[in-house]
Amino acid sequence: MKRRDFTKNIIAGTGLATLPSIAKASENTAHSNTTAQPAFKLKYAPHFGMFENSAGKDEIDQLKFMHEMGFRALEDNGMMGRSPELQTKIGDTMAKLGMSMGVFVIDGGENWKTSLTTGKQVHKDVFVNTCKKALETAKRCNAKYMTIVPGYFERNLPMGLQTANVIDAFRRGAEIFEPHGLVMVMEPLSDNADLFLRHSDQSYLICKAVNSPSCKILFDMWHMQRNEGRMTQHIDWVWDEIAYFQIGDEPGRKEPTTGEVNYKSLFKHIHEKAKATNRGEFIFGMEHGNSVAGKEGEMKVIEAYRVSDIS
Repeated sequence: MKRRDFTKNIIAGTGLATLPSIAKASENTAHSNTTAQPAFKLKYAPHFGMFENSAGKDEIDQLKFMHEMGFRALEDNGMMGRSPELQTKIGDTMAKLGMSMGVFVIDGGENWKTSLTTGKQVHKDVFVNTCKKALETAKRCNAKYMTIVPGYFERNLPMGLQTANVIDAFRRGAEIFEPHGLVMVMEPLSDNADLFLRHSDQSYLICKAVNSPSCKILFDMWHMQRNEGRMTQHIDWVWDEIAYFQIGDEPGRKEPTTGEVNYKSLFKHIHEKAKATNRGEFIFGMEHGNSVAGKEGEMKVIEAYRVSDIS
């Protein structure tokens, strides 16, 4: 099932003395002589299009601009739809820049219209074949994490059977990725009540049942704020199965500081917990829009992450 079918002031005193040079950089493309900004403490991952007013429409120029602004990761939900040549070029450029590849979506295409919850063999076959294609994409762009979603709730089947069907399908996918050290990250979503996977504890149960290092949780903090709230508590409860985070303030699904979520506190909590449990660095996908259009809005996104980054 195509994931896109599911998902249709405070800068004073924060060390942003580099803002004039950021503004100067925004007037040029990424390959021009811009002033590089210090790297963020955490690996925030913008997506293509987020800075195209500043960097231009070329993906490689955008990637270079992201690096110059201090970002050290990228996520690209649509990577599987890009040409193999561009996938390789993106991967090679990130390697040269010292950037990490975040998630892309395991996209089954137009024929994958129904859900893994049904248990139908035809849908499991499409899922497995798409995982095999995703493996090749991951190799080209140096990705480790790939987003998966199980689909819609099947009203004609008991919840336990649906859960078993999803576990069975995800085990098949994990068998493909585990020998290569790659990780499917399942994402609970909030977009409508018909979605099967909506909560972190439900995702935790499925991960434990699949029992593979290649099947983990993508904890999208925008979706989880809408579905659950109490994010610090829920993160702690399912901590050992989380492999990836995504960001979006609520309401609006824009950059941090535009809504009710205290991202500075959440980033600090995650960072300190990761150190205490020897989890290493997480990638934080910036899966949100810009609250203000144009170059001004792009600078506001950078400012928001400077404000919210850990000390």
